[in-house]
Amino acid sequence: MVALKLVSAIILTKIATGSYLVCMRAVGIKILKDRLSEYVRLAASGEVVLVTDRDRVVAELGPPGPGRAELVTDARLADAVRKGWLTPPLGMTGPVPGGHGVAPLADLLVELAADRDAR
Repeated sequence: MVALKLVSAIILTKIATGSYLVCMRAVGIKILKDRLSEYVRLAASGEVVLVTDRDRVVAELGPPGPGRAELVTDARLADAVRKGWLTPPLGMTGPVPGGHGVAPLADLLVELAADRDAR
C-alpha cells in the first residue's frame, strides 16, 4: 500500500507540477466582502475570479459576456426578451422613438380644475 502511494505521488508530480490556470484567482467569501471593489475592477479588466466557500468553488466573478449591454436597463430588457417575457416590435427600423412630452404641473392643475368645475 505504501509503495502504491509512493508510485502515485511520483506519477502525479511528473504530470501535474503546477496549476494550469495561472492567471485565475481564487478568493474566499470573507475576503471578497472586505475587498469587493478591488475584485470587481479585476473582473472588469477581463480576469476571472473564483469565489470559494471553505475551499469549494461556489461562483465565478468575471467580465460581461459578448453581446451583453453596458447599461443595466438595456441588459434587463435583453434578458426579458431572451426569457420570453417580452417580445421586440416587429419590423421596427431606426432609433427607438423618444417618450412623449409631459405638460408642466401648472398646466395640468389648471386642466384638472376646469374638469372638476365642469362636473
